[in-house]
Amino acid sequence: MKVGQFTINYLDGGYTHMDGGAIFGVVPKPLWSRKINANEKNQIPQPTHPILIQTKDKNIIIDTGIGNGKLTEKQLRNYGVSNESHLEDSLQDYNLTAADIDIVLMTHMHFDHATGLTNEEGEAVFPNATHYIQSDEWDEFLNPNIRSKATYWSINQGNYKDKVVEYKDEISPYPGITMKHTGGHSNGHSIITIESENDKAVHMADIFPTHAHQNSLWVTAYDDYPMDSISEKEKYIHQFIKENYWFLYYHDPKYFAVKFDSSDEKIIEDFITRNI
Repeated sequence: MKVGQFTINYLDGGYTHMDGGAIFGVVPKPLWSRKINANEKNQIPQPTHPILIQTKDKNIIIDTGIGNGKLTEKQLRNYGVSNESHLEDSLQDYNLTAADIDIVLMTHMHFDHATGLTNEEGEAVFPNATHYIQSDEWDEFLNPNIRSKATYWSINQGNYKDKVVEYKDEISPYPGITMKHTGGHSNGHSIITIESENDKAVHMADIFPTHAHQNSLWVTAYDDYPMDSISEKEKYIHQFIKENYWFLYYHDPKYFAVKFDSSDEKIIEDFITRNI
Protein backbone atom coordinates (compact mmCIF):
# COMPACT_ATOMS: atom_id res chain seq x y z
CA MET A 1 0.00 0.00 0.00
CA LYS A 2 1.03 3.61 -0.45
CA VAL A 3 1.00 6.38 2.12
CA GLY A 4 2.10 9.42 0.18
CA GLN A 5 5.63 8.72 -1.02
CA PHE A 6 6.03 5.76 1.36
CA THR A 7 5.39 2.17 0.31
CA ILE A 8 4.17 -0.04 3.17
CA ASN A 9 3.92 -3.84 3.18
CA TYR A 10 3.74 -6.63 5.74
CA LEU A 11 6.27 -9.42 6.18
CA ASP A 12 5.96 -12.96 7.52
CA GLY A 13 7.46 -12.95 11.00
CA GLY A 14 5.79 -16.21 12.02
CA TYR A 15 2.27 -17.35 12.82
CA THR A 16 0.96 -18.18 16.29
CA HIS A 17 -2.39 -19.20 17.77
CA MET A 18 -2.97 -17.67 21.20
CA ASP A 19 -5.62 -18.30 23.84
CA GLY A 20 -8.71 -16.28 23.03
CA GLY A 21 -9.35 -15.48 26.68
CA ALA A 22 -5.88 -13.99 26.97
CA ILE A 23 -6.19 -11.94 23.78
CA PHE A 24 -9.58 -10.50 24.80
CA GLY A 25 -9.18 -10.40 28.57
CA VAL A 26 -12.46 -10.03 30.46
CA VAL A 27 -14.58 -9.82 27.30
CA PRO A 28 -16.94 -12.84 27.20
CA LYS A 29 -16.32 -15.35 24.43
CA PRO A 30 -19.85 -15.02 22.97
CA LEU A 31 -18.92 -11.41 22.14
CA TRP A 32 -15.37 -11.71 20.81
CA SER A 33 -16.07 -14.94 18.89
CA ARG A 34 -18.39 -12.92 16.62
CA LYS A 35 -15.28 -11.09 15.45
CA ILE A 36 -12.62 -13.84 15.31
CA ASN A 37 -13.18 -17.59 15.37
CA ALA A 38 -11.36 -19.83 17.84
CA ASN A 39 -10.15 -23.38 17.22
CA GLU A 40 -10.93 -26.44 19.37
CA LYS A 41 -8.27 -25.34 21.87
CA ASN A 42 -9.89 -21.90 22.22
CA GLN A 43 -6.93 -20.38 20.36
CA ILE A 44 -7.31 -17.59 17.83
CA PRO A 45 -4.91 -16.95 14.94
CA GLN A 46 -2.28 -14.35 15.78
CA PRO A 47 0.17 -13.67 12.96
CA THR A 48 3.26 -11.61 13.61
CA HIS A 49 3.57 -9.29 10.62
CA PRO A 50 6.59 -6.96 10.77
CA ILE A 51 5.76 -3.83 8.81
CA LEU A 52 8.13 -2.74 6.04
CA ILE A 53 8.20 0.95 5.17
CA GLN A 54 10.19 1.97 2.12
CA THR A 55 10.99 5.64 1.64
CA LYS A 56 12.99 7.17 -1.16
CA ASP A 57 16.23 6.50 0.73
CA LYS A 58 15.55 4.20 3.71
CA ASN A 59 14.20 0.74 4.45
CA ILE A 60 12.42 0.70 7.80
CA ILE A 61 10.89 -2.21 9.71
CA ILE A 62 8.44 -2.15 12.62
CA ASP A 63 8.92 -5.08 15.03
CA THR A 64 10.54 -8.36 14.04
CA GLY A 65 8.38 -11.46 14.59
CA ILE A 66 9.19 -14.68 16.45
CA GLY A 67 12.44 -15.54 14.69
CA ASN A 68 13.74 -18.98 13.87
CA GLY A 69 15.04 -21.76 16.10
CA LYS A 70 14.71 -19.78 19.33
CA LEU A 71 11.46 -21.18 20.72
CA THR A 72 11.49 -24.48 22.61
CA GLU A 73 9.23 -27.36 21.62
CA LYS A 74 7.00 -26.50 24.57
CA GLN A 75 6.76 -22.86 23.50
CA LEU A 76 6.03 -23.83 19.91
CA ARG A 77 3.20 -26.02 21.16
CA ASN A 78 1.79 -23.62 23.77
CA TYR A 79 1.82 -20.66 21.41
CA GLY A 80 0.30 -22.71 18.59
CA VAL A 81 3.09 -21.84 16.16
CA SER A 82 2.17 -23.00 12.67
CA ASN A 83 5.28 -21.48 11.14
CA GLU A 84 8.31 -19.61 12.40
CA SER A 85 9.62 -16.53 10.65
CA HIS A 86 9.99 -16.34 6.87
CA LEU A 87 11.31 -12.80 7.11
CA GLU A 88 14.24 -13.26 4.73
CA ASP A 89 11.96 -14.78 2.09
CA SER A 90 9.49 -11.92 2.55
CA LEU A 91 12.23 -9.35 2.11
CA GLN A 92 13.37 -11.05 -1.07
CA ASP A 93 9.95 -10.26 -2.53
CA TYR A 94 11.07 -6.62 -2.42
CA ASN A 95 14.66 -7.35 -3.57
CA LEU A 96 15.95 -6.78 -0.04
CA THR A 97 17.93 -8.64 2.58
CA ALA A 98 18.08 -8.06 6.32
CA ALA A 99 21.32 -6.17 5.76
CA ASP A 100 19.39 -3.61 3.70
CA ILE A 101 17.23 -2.55 6.67
CA ASP A 102 18.36 0.88 7.86
CA ILE A 103 16.02 1.46 10.81
CA VAL A 104 14.22 -0.89 13.22
CA LEU A 105 11.32 0.58 15.23
CA MET A 106 10.27 -1.48 18.26
CA THR A 107 6.79 -0.79 19.64
CA HIS A 108 7.75 -2.95 22.63
CA MET A 109 9.99 -5.91 23.42
CA HIS A 110 7.60 -8.81 24.11
CA PHE A 111 8.85 -12.09 22.67
CA ASP A 112 6.41 -12.13 19.75
CA HIS A 113 7.77 -8.77 18.60
CA ALA A 114 11.44 -9.00 19.54
CA THR A 115 12.59 -12.60 19.01
CA GLY A 116 13.39 -11.77 15.40
CA LEU A 117 15.99 -9.19 16.49
CA THR A 118 18.70 -11.83 16.85
CA ASN A 119 19.61 -15.28 15.60
CA GLU A 120 20.40 -18.28 17.81
CA GLU A 121 23.92 -16.96 18.43
CA GLY A 122 22.70 -13.54 19.59
CA GLU A 123 23.86 -11.82 16.44
CA ALA A 124 21.79 -8.93 15.14
CA VAL A 125 19.50 -9.99 12.31
CA PHE A 126 19.61 -6.40 11.00
CA PRO A 127 23.33 -5.65 11.33
CA ASN A 128 23.29 -2.22 9.70
CA ALA A 129 20.16 -0.84 11.33
CA THR A 130 19.67 1.74 14.04
CA HIS A 131 17.20 0.33 16.59
CA TYR A 132 14.74 2.75 18.25
CA ILE A 133 13.30 1.60 21.62
CA GLN A 134 11.50 3.57 24.32
CA SER A 135 13.80 3.93 27.36
CA ASP A 136 11.46 2.42 30.00
CA GLU A 137 10.83 -0.52 27.68
CA TRP A 138 14.54 -1.03 27.12
CA ASP A 139 15.28 -0.89 30.85
CA GLU A 140 12.61 -3.46 31.71
CA PHE A 141 13.67 -5.67 28.83
CA LEU A 142 17.19 -5.78 30.27
CA ASN A 143 15.95 -6.12 33.87
CA PRO A 144 12.52 -7.80 33.80
CA ASN A 145 10.40 -8.19 36.91
CA ILE A 146 8.73 -11.35 38.19
CA ARG A 147 5.86 -10.93 35.69
CA SER A 148 7.62 -9.52 32.65
CA LYS A 149 10.46 -12.05 32.60
CA ALA A 150 7.97 -14.45 30.99
CA THR A 151 8.03 -12.34 27.83
CA TYR A 152 11.26 -10.28 28.02
CA TRP A 153 13.72 -13.00 27.06
CA SER A 154 17.46 -12.68 27.55
CA ILE A 155 17.99 -14.69 24.34
CA ASN A 156 16.61 -11.67 22.48
CA GLN A 157 19.45 -9.49 23.71
CA GLY A 158 22.35 -9.31 21.30
CA ASN A 159 25.05 -7.32 19.63
CA TYR A 160 22.60 -4.72 18.30
CA LYS A 161 22.83 -3.01 21.71
CA ASP A 162 25.42 -0.52 20.52
CA LYS A 163 22.98 0.62 17.83
CA VAL A 164 20.04 1.30 20.15
CA VAL A 165 18.61 4.81 20.33
CA GLU A 166 16.46 5.37 23.41
CA TYR A 167 13.77 8.01 23.80
CA LYS A 168 11.37 8.99 26.57
CA ASP A 169 8.14 10.50 25.22
CA GLU A 170 8.39 10.96 21.46
CA ILE A 171 10.92 10.70 18.66
CA SER A 172 10.93 11.05 14.87
CA PRO A 173 13.41 8.53 13.44
CA TYR A 174 12.61 9.70 9.91
CA PRO A 175 10.72 12.73 8.55
CA GLY A 176 7.00 11.94 8.73
CA ILE A 177 7.41 8.95 11.07
CA THR A 178 6.91 9.47 14.82
CA MET A 179 7.05 7.07 17.76
CA LYS A 180 4.89 8.06 20.75
CA HIS A 181 5.07 6.49 24.19
CA THR A 182 1.67 5.30 25.45
CA GLY A 183 2.32 2.62 28.05
CA GLY A 184 -0.60 0.32 28.74
CA HIS A 185 0.27 -2.99 27.16
CA SER A 186 3.69 -2.60 28.73
CA ASN A 187 5.30 0.25 30.62
CA GLY A 188 7.23 1.41 27.56
CA HIS A 189 4.75 0.51 24.83
CA SER A 190 4.64 2.96 21.92
CA ILE A 191 2.57 3.67 18.82
CA ILE A 192 3.85 4.88 15.45
CA THR A 193 2.32 7.49 13.14
CA ILE A 194 3.25 7.74 9.47
CA GLU A 195 2.50 10.82 7.34
CA SER A 196 3.43 11.72 3.77
CA GLU A 197 1.80 14.10 1.30
CA ASN A 198 -1.37 14.41 3.42
CA ASP A 199 -1.80 10.63 3.62
CA LYS A 200 -1.71 9.22 7.15
CA ALA A 201 -1.39 5.85 8.87
CA VAL A 202 -0.97 4.72 12.45
CA HIS A 203 0.24 1.51 14.00
CA MET A 204 -1.16 1.30 17.53
CA ALA A 205 0.59 -2.02 18.14
CA ASP A 206 -0.80 -4.09 21.01
CA ILE A 207 -3.20 -1.57 22.54
CA PHE A 208 -5.19 -2.06 19.29
CA PRO A 209 -3.82 -5.42 18.11
CA THR A 210 -6.68 -6.45 15.79
CA HIS A 211 -9.70 -4.78 14.23
CA ALA A 212 -11.81 -6.67 16.80
CA HIS A 213 -10.26 -4.58 19.61
CA GLN A 214 -11.76 -1.29 18.41
CA ASN A 215 -13.89 -1.00 21.55
CA SER A 216 -11.77 0.93 24.04
CA LEU A 217 -12.64 -1.52 26.83
CA TRP A 218 -11.46 -4.57 24.89
CA VAL A 219 -7.85 -4.98 26.01
CA THR A 220 -5.76 -8.10 26.38
CA ALA A 221 -5.04 -10.00 29.58
CA TYR A 222 -1.38 -9.45 28.74
CA ASP A 223 -1.69 -5.69 29.31
CA ASP A 224 0.34 -4.75 32.37
CA TYR A 225 -1.58 -1.48 32.79
CA PRO A 226 -5.03 -2.05 31.25
CA MET A 227 -6.52 1.26 32.39
CA ASP A 228 -3.69 3.06 30.62
CA SER A 229 -4.46 1.07 27.46
CA ILE A 230 -8.11 2.05 27.72
CA SER A 231 -7.23 5.69 28.28
CA GLU A 232 -4.85 5.81 25.30
CA LYS A 233 -7.39 4.10 23.05
CA GLU A 234 -10.01 6.63 24.11
CA LYS A 235 -7.54 9.42 23.39
CA TYR A 236 -6.37 8.28 19.98
CA ILE A 237 -8.74 5.96 18.11
CA HIS A 238 -11.59 8.43 17.54
CA GLN A 239 -9.08 11.16 16.70
CA PHE A 240 -7.31 9.05 14.10
CA ILE A 241 -10.61 7.96 12.54
CA LYS A 242 -11.78 11.56 12.21
CA GLU A 243 -8.45 12.49 10.63
CA ASN A 244 -8.77 9.71 8.03
CA TYR A 245 -5.83 7.57 9.14
CA TRP A 246 -5.15 4.07 7.97
CA PHE A 247 -4.80 1.66 10.92
CA LEU A 248 -2.00 -0.87 10.43
CA TYR A 249 -2.04 -4.23 12.22
CA TYR A 250 0.72 -6.63 13.26
CA HIS A 251 -1.50 -9.36 14.74
CA ASP A 252 -4.74 -9.24 12.79
CA PRO A 253 -5.47 -12.56 11.01
CA LYS A 254 -7.50 -10.87 8.25
CA TYR A 255 -6.54 -7.24 7.83
CA PHE A 256 -3.20 -5.56 7.29
CA ALA A 257 -4.76 -2.10 7.14
CA VAL A 258 -8.22 -0.58 7.48
CA LYS A 259 -9.95 2.78 7.38
CA PHE A 260 -13.07 3.48 9.41
CA ASP A 261 -15.99 5.70 8.48
CA SER A 262 -15.94 8.81 10.67
CA SER A 263 -19.67 8.71 11.38
CA ASP A 264 -20.37 5.08 12.37
CA GLU A 265 -16.74 3.94 12.68
CA LYS A 266 -17.26 0.86 10.53
CA ILE A 267 -14.61 -0.42 8.13
CA ILE A 268 -14.92 1.28 4.73
CA GLU A 269 -11.53 0.41 3.14
CA ASP A 270 -9.08 -2.38 3.77
CA PHE A 271 -5.99 -4.30 2.73
CA ILE A 272 -6.55 -7.99 3.44
CA THR A 273 -3.61 -10.26 4.25
CA ARG A 274 -3.06 -13.50 2.39
CA ASN A 275 -3.26 -16.72 4.39
CA ILE A 276 0.18 -17.86 5.55
